Amino acid sequence: MKVLFIGGTGNISTSVSMACLERGIELHLLTRGTRRVDIPGAHVIRGDVNNPGDQASLLSAGRWDSVVDWIAYTTGDIERDINLFRGRADQYVFISSASVYQKPPVHPVITESTPLCNPFWEYSRNKIACEERLNRAYREEVFPATVVRPSHTYDTVIPVALGGWTEYTVVERMKKGRPVIVHGDGTSLWTVTHAEDFAKGFVGLLGHPQAIGEAFHITSDETLTWNQIYQSIARAAGCEPRIVHIPSDFIAMCDESLRGGLLGDKAYSVMFDNSKIKRIVPDFTATIPFHLGIRRTLAWFEADPARQVVRSETHAMMDRILQAYQKSGADIAG
Repeated sequence: MKVLFIGGTGNISTSVSMACLERGIELHLLTRGTRRVDIPGAHVIRGDVNNPGDQASLLSAGRWDSVVDWIAYTTGDIERDINLFRGRADQYVFISSASVYQKPPVHPVITESTPLCNPFWEYSRNKIACEERLNRAYREEVFPATVVRPSHTYDTVIPVALGGWTEYTVVERMKKGRPVIVHGDGTSLWTVTHAEDFAKGFVGLLGHPQAIGEAFHITSDETLTWNQIYQSIARAAGCEPRIVHIPSDFIAMCDESLRGGLLGDKAYSVMFDNSKIKRIVPDFTATIPFHLGIRRTLAWFEADPARQVVRSETHAMMDRILQAYQKSGADIAG
């Protein structure tokens, strides 16, 4: 199978790239080379999908069994890809997001038929618009689209609401005994998925005829509270977290940039029904529990001091929210 990844060296896509190669897939990666990730066995194409010269190189490579765009975020990106790969790919996979699902949810169990609506987060609305454009392309011209919706998927990122992801700031705060913010009361339910588990389901969709015209989410079946997530991170870091619970609305009021990721995603309890991906990919099972997966993640960060990025701006943001909450009359002694 001949597969093209636009991207392919990110937090999720690196694991998927490795899984493709393990399955004997002929994998080509179009990458700008901004991430220093080595994927032995992949055919690396240095370039930018928006560059006409690089587009010509892709077209001269002939027909692709599957094309996956890991870095498409707007309908403009989708229009470009439709024009590029119309008649040149047997499958086109768009990486959407589970944040497209209805917010606030009317039911905590999410299936692929849960309505798509997110009034809080522009990122999610853009992903919805991309899905709608691909659905129209499938209906009108049988453009062979498959939509995949990852949820909170981690490997080389720290999956928290504030001070994590590509930063090490939240871990440093924990190690130094500084308070860390957990939105709400910490008991809402959430799902985090290791990228290697995600890859098991994803690779099974490539070239699968029953995946055309369909959407899938791929997540772990493990459900955790946010308190448990932070506690697992702290234990992996060899410390105890000093957690301060602050309502999501209050956090968003203090910092508007946090509104989308909280009120448009992490503030609500969600559990994912993975029946659909398991019907198409029967051997898909997530096997890495978070308390073990996060140890691997922290080991990756700590293997290279350059990865342990601590931002003074993030510290200041969290301290500002904590101070505002304390002034409101809350006890944050922790």
